[in-house]
Amino acid sequence: MAKKVLGRYGNERQHWVGDGFPVRSLFSYNVLGAHISPFLLLDYAGPHNFEPTSTRRGVGEHPHRGFETVTIVYDGEVEHRDSAGNGGVIGPGDVQWMTAAGGIIHEEYHSPGFAKTGGPFRMVQLWVNLPARDKMAPGAYQGISKDDIPEVSLDMGAGNVRIIAGDYASIKGPAKTFTPINVWDATLRADADWFAELPVGHTAMIVVLTGHLTIEKSHQAGEAEMVLLDRKGGEVAIHADGDSRFLILTGEPIDEPIVGYGPFVMNSDAEIRQAVEDFNAGRFVHAAS
Repeated sequence: MAKKVLGRYGNERQHWVGDGFPVRSLFSYNVLGAHISPFLLLDYAGPHNFEPTSTRRGVGEHPHRGFETVTIVYDGEVEHRDSAGNGGVIGPGDVQWMTAAGGIIHEEYHSPGFAKTGGPFRMVQLWVNLPARDKMAPGAYQGISKDDIPEVSLDMGAGNVRIIAGDYASIKGPAKTFTPINVWDATLRADADWFAELPVGHTAMIVVLTGHLTIEKSHQAGEAEMVLLDRKGGEVAIHADGDSRFLILTGEPIDEPIVGYGPFVMNSDAEIRQAVEDFNAGRFVHAAS
C-alpha cells in the first residue's frame, strides 16, 4: 500500500540566526503540531556565499532543553562548543547530533578556516523531540564524520542513500537515537525513479534540498520544500525531474503534549517555567571555553 501525500510546505522568507546562518524554516511544530512528531522543526541555511573575514560569524551562547539538534553540513564548516565540554568542527558530509535533554548551553560559529577563506555555505538543522522520560537526561554530543556514514547505491544507478540514523536495506546508520527514527540523505539523478520502502506507522517527510521531485506521480516539490506523507502505507514513489538531493525523515510518533517556548520544548507549562527559572538562576553551565 502506497503512502498518501498529505501536504506540501515551505517558506520563501529567510531570516538570520546570528550573523552566520541565513535560514528558512521549512516546517515547525508551531504550525503542524503532533502531525510531525517526533520531529519539531527544520531550518535550511543557505545556499549563501560568504566573503572572507577575520571575525567570527555565527551565534553565541544560547540554551536548549528537552530535545535534540541534528546539524548536517553540505558546504562550509561549522564549529560547535557546549557546556558539557563537547566540541568540534564539521564540514561537508559531516553531522553533529547534540542531545540537549536536561539542559545545555552551546554556541555555533563558522570554523576559523572557513571564515578566513569564505565561500559557499549550506546546511540543515533538524530538531528532534524527546519523550517525557528522557527530557531531563544528561546532555550528550555525537560528532559523526562523513566517513562513518554508510552509503547505499540504488538500483540501476538511480542515486545513493546515506544512512545517518535508523536503517535502510538492512544497513544501520551511526547515530544513536532515543526513539525509532530514520534520517536518510539521498540523491537521485535526473529522470530516475525510486520506490522507497518506509516504516508503516511512522511520521514520514521528504525534504527537497536541491532539484525537483514528483512524488506519487502527481505531487510536485522543489528546492526548500517539505512533503508530508500519511503514516499508513509503506511505499512512496519518487521521481527526480532533475538531479536532486533530499532528506527522508521518518519517526515513531511520540504521543505526548508538546509545549514550547523558544529554545525549550517540554510537556507542560510548568516544565517550561522551570526551564526558564533554571536558566536564569545559572543552573545551565555556560559553554566550555
